[in-house]
Amino acid sequence: MKEDARTLVSTKWLAKRLDNAEVRILDASWYLPGLDRNPGAEYAKRHIPNARFFDIDDISDNRSDLPHMVPPVEKFMSKVRKLGVGDGHQIVIYDGLGMFSAARVWWLFKMMGHRDVAVLDGGLPKWIAEGLRVDDEPPSIRDRHMMVDQRASFVKDVTEVAAASKLGDYEIIDARSPERFRGEEDEPREGLRKGHIPNSKNVFFKSLLNDDQTFKNISELKQIFHSAGVDMSKPAITTCGSGVTAAVLNLGLELIGKTDHSLYDGSWTEWGMSPILPIATGDKK
Repeated sequence: MKEDARTLVSTKWLAKRLDNAEVRILDASWYLPGLDRNPGAEYAKRHIPNARFFDIDDISDNRSDLPHMVPPVEKFMSKVRKLGVGDGHQIVIYDGLGMFSAARVWWLFKMMGHRDVAVLDGGLPKWIAEGLRVDDEPPSIRDRHMMVDQRASFVKDVTEVAAASKLGDYEIIDARSPERFRGEEDEPREGLRKGHIPNSKNVFFKSLLNDDQTFKNISELKQIFHSAGVDMSKPAITTCGSGVTAAVLNLGLELIGKTDHSLYDGSWTEWGMSPILPIATGDKK
C-alpha cells in the first residue's frame, strides 16, 4: 500500500518520525461492549512514545442518547487543544486492535477540516510485533490552536439515510459481519432489532484487512467492493453498529480513490432501536 500522510502510513514511516515536533500521535483505542477492556487503562500501561489518548466516548456529543456521536465543534476544538493537537500538525492515529476504531477518529478529524491526518496501518499490534519502542510515560502537552472548518457532507443523519434507502441515489454500505447484516446473530447492544437497512450492501470491515490488520492492496480492495455489488458511480454512505467500524470502509474507499463518501453517525444503534424504520433480513436488499 502506498504511504500517504493523509490516509495511511506504515510503522516504518512513523518510527522514523517519532522525534518530529510537528507529528502528533493519538491512541484512539475503543472496544465493543462485552470485551471487558479499558482503553484508557491500557494506554496508561503501554503506548507508542509521545502518544496522547483520544477518548472517543468523551470527545462526543453527550447530549445525545446515542453512543459517541460527533461532538459540537466547540467541544471538539477544546478537547483537541488540551491534547496539544492543532494547526500545522501531522496527526497519526492508531488503536489496540490494529484497525478498528482509529479510522473513526481519522474520519472525525477529516470532517472537522484537518487535512494532514493518517491512520497507522496495522496499529499497535503490528508496532509491538516489530519490536518497536513503547513506554508508559505521559507526553508533555502544550495547548495548540486548531481552526475547524466542518464539512457537513461527511456525515448523514437518519432522515437522510432513510431517504437514500428509498430513492437509491446513494450506495449504503454496512460494515458489520455478514451474520449481523443478515439478522442471524444478536447485536452486541441489547434492545436492537436484527437485520439491516433496506437496499444496503454488506462489506464486512474485516474483509478489507490482511491477517496483520493492515489494509489489502488497492486491486483487492476494489474487487471486494465490486463483489458486494457496490455501484461506484453513486456516492456512498457507510454504516455499522455505532459509527466506528463504518469509518474503516470510508478509509478503504478513500484509498481506492473514491472521495464522495459519508458516514451514518447513528448507524444500527439508532436504526435498529426504532420501531418505525423498515428493516430487511437475510440477503435481501
